[in-house]
Amino acid sequence: MENTLDVLIVGAGPIGLACGIEAQTAGLSYVIVEKGCLVNSLYNYPLNMTFFSTADKLEIGEIPFTCIHSKPNRSEALEYYRRVTDYKQLQVKLFEEVWHVKPAGGHYQITTSKAEYAAKQLVIAVGFYDIPNLLKIKGEELPKVKHYYFDPHYYYKQKVLVVGANNSSADVALETWRKGAEVTMVIREAELGRIKYWTKPDLENRINEGSIKAHFISRLVEIRETEVDILTPDGLLTIENDYVMAMTGYQPNFSLLEKIGIQLSDDDKKYPFYDPETMETNLPNVYLAGVICGGMDTHVWFIENSREHAAKIFRHIMAS
Repeated sequence: MENTLDVLIVGAGPIGLACGIEAQTAGLSYVIVEKGCLVNSLYNYPLNMTFFSTADKLEIGEIPFTCIHSKPNRSEALEYYRRVTDYKQLQVKLFEEVWHVKPAGGHYQITTSKAEYAAKQLVIAVGFYDIPNLLKIKGEELPKVKHYYFDPHYYYKQKVLVVGANNSSADVALETWRKGAEVTMVIREAELGRIKYWTKPDLENRINEGSIKAHFISRLVEIRETEVDILTPDGLLTIENDYVMAMTGYQPNFSLLEKIGIQLSDDDKKYPFYDPETMETNLPNVYLAGVICGGMDTHVWFIENSREHAAKIFRHIMAS
């Protein structure tokens, strides 16, 4: 069945929902398609995760986000975006993946896992949490290697190696240690990286007292069933290990952008082309919104500073 729309929005994260609100306010026909659940990236965040942003910075559609503390947690964010979706009666199609997009005489033909759509405008508002940055070392394919983390209880009395030095690594190291894991960190740099200001001193203290072992200017070079090899400034170190938590970051679905025909920069950053005033890409009537705009620089755009993308896009659409 073919549905002719003014706008099709890919991604039902906070920015995709914000785009849906703008489309609805403008009186345009639209659908938001999402390959997972509502705000899928947020759902996959760790169970006890707390946002760095305050609640007001995560609001969309001028709907207040109230929570117990100034910085909401994962559960509160999921509740908020569910309520926004229900209150605004947003047209969201969940668990529906976009397979193909092609121009077709003045509009775009979109094939998903469940339907065919025709849309005059296309907004890509996908996140970056689905494709992990791999270590590319021997043994990474073993089941003990995890690129996602949910609940620390699972790692009780286990020897856990955490790779990385930023927020997610700090949270994993501290939470699993507090639930009874023996934790070692491997950090490429000489110091800890981007970590929430209320978490960093805690981790530094645990490292300084020896509760959590940390190897700086080091890298993991091989993973085996019961042990791992770490290359340190003092040479190769082999330690016993049950789980490797590779908190090495994630990347956007560049293959989707390339299949659609959106230009990417030739360097490692893979910045997608778009006009920062209108968010329109090199393809007419195809727009980008949210963290996808940063390419591999996934720390450039957040919910709080990319909410404005939705308004920019729909101002341009309505003025066209």
